[in-house]
Order: sequence, then structure tokens, then C-alpha cells
Amino acid sequence: MRALVYYVAVSVDGYIADPAGGFDVFLVDGGHAPVVFGEYADALPAHAHAARGTEPPRTRFDTVVMGWNTLTPALDQGITSPYPHLRQVVASRRSREVDPAITLTDDPLALVRGLKQEDGLDVWLCGGGDLAGALLPEIDRLVLKRHPVVLGAGVPLFGTGPYRPHAFDLTRTRSFTSGVVIEEYAVRRTDRSTEAVV
Repeated sequence: MRALVYYVAVSVDGYIADPAGGFDVFLVDGGHAPVVFGEYADALPAHAHAARGTEPPRTRFDTVVMGWNTLTPALDQGITSPYPHLRQVVASRRSREVDPAITLTDDPLALVRGLKQEDGLDVWLCGGGDLAGALLPEIDRLVLKRHPVVLGAGVPLFGTGPYRPHAFDLTRTRSFTSGVVIEEYAVRRTDRSTEAVV
């Protein structure tokens, strides 16, 4: 069964964006770049591949799930389909006009559960925090690019949902001269229906 992977940049204090939704504070260049541009190249938008003269390898992800606020920065730049090499799913609580390549859903949990039953590569959860909180029961792996910066406020990694402990096991940690640490976690395999695992 394919996995839902929350792959995201995050600050030391657990924010994935600043209070306005921006993420310019996160480092692009540095020792961690080969992982971002190599191992996780499927998670680069089309305009980034065009600028680099590369093509998505299509070896890790074939679907991306994101919240409306995660899509908005691309729309603000006139990019209506940022990941044309992936099946694009956008969660929104209300109806919106989107590019025909994008599937809009108001029930991301049910949609993700369906996606995980299909054949294919893993599903990338791109953000945002509230969506990640809603999808937490279905997240199989976390890949956190922890950047050496404290924001103090912003968009929390899992939004502002209720107290619901979910245990993950640390499976790999890589530190880079840039100060970025990539942490990988796998959900602790217990009865997921019990919600709390400690």
C-alpha cells in the first residue's frame, strides 16, 4: 500500500511558514541541497525544474496533497498548476475555480484514504499545517527539513488541532553544514484506531 509522506521544511520551533504564509526564511542552498534536488526532486515545482534544466524523476511521488493556502503563492505568481508531473489535490472548505489538472476536495481525509488504496508511488503531503493536522491519522512517514531558525510565530507544523498523540519512530537523521537537519520518522505500527499511542 502506498504511504502518505509529510515532507516539509520546518523551523527549530515547529513552524512551516511565517505568519503571512511565507517561507523565504528557509535555506535553499547548502549541504542539504543534493537531498532536496536529488532524492526529493519529484517535490520540486515545474518552474524550479525548468530553471534548473532538469526533469522530475517520477520515482518517489506521483501525487501531491496540499491546502489552499499552500497553493496560493503559486497562484499569486500566475502558476495555476505548479506540479503538472504529479496528480494534484487541493483541500478547500469552499468551492473555488482551479486549473483542470487540480482536484479540489472538501473531504481530504476520505480522499487520502482512497488514494492510499490505489497502486502507485507514495503520496506527498505538501502542507499546510491545518491540513496536516486533519490528515495526521493517515500519515505514514514524516520527512522534516529542520532549518536553523526560530520564527516565534507562524503556521504550526500540524496546525492548531486538538490534543491527539500519535507516536512516530525516528528512523534516520542527517545533518548538513548548512545547519539543516533532515529527520525521518515512521508511524509506530500499533492499532491506529486507538488514536493515542505512547
